[in-house]
Amino acid sequence: MFLRLLAALILVILVNIVSLICPTVAAYADWTHPLSFSNAELTRKDFSGQELQASEFSNANMEFTNFQDADLRGAVMSASVMTKANLHGANLSNAMVDRVNLTGADLSDAIFQETLLLYATLADVNIEGADFTDAILDGLQVKELCVKASGVNSQTGVQTRDSLGCR
Repeated sequence: MFLRLLAALILVILVNIVSLICPTVAAYADWTHPLSFSNAELTRKDFSGQELQASEFSNANMEFTNFQDADLRGAVMSASVMTKANLHGANLSNAMVDRVNLTGADLSDAIFQETLLLYATLADVNIEGADFTDAILDGLQVKELCVKASGVNSQTGVQTRDSLGCR
């Protein structure tokens, strides 16, 4: 498990380095103009249904912010506050959601495939139908999420428990 986590973290770092050197890397080719909301005050803003691939939300305050059904693939949300945010149905594949406070957030039916979630606070979150396939979480996070894991993601067809590797 540790080696898988280490390999995934190294992969994330390498992808970021390559994207800086060659911005037309296939993973970012469709995301030609990412938006930056770093250090922004975004409390109660409505981003529902928006195309926000590779956008940056680092160190932002996004309490009660609505990202329902938003496309956040490859977004960077590191070290942000997202308490009670609505991420229902959002696609956060390949996103960096590390050190984010998601206390009380609605993560139901969201996609977190290959998403970095290390040190994220996931207390009192709704994860019904969320897909965490190949997400990078620590063992304690997985253990806590498995207690409440249920449902099937409507977009990927993956069971939440299976995506977390719950026993």
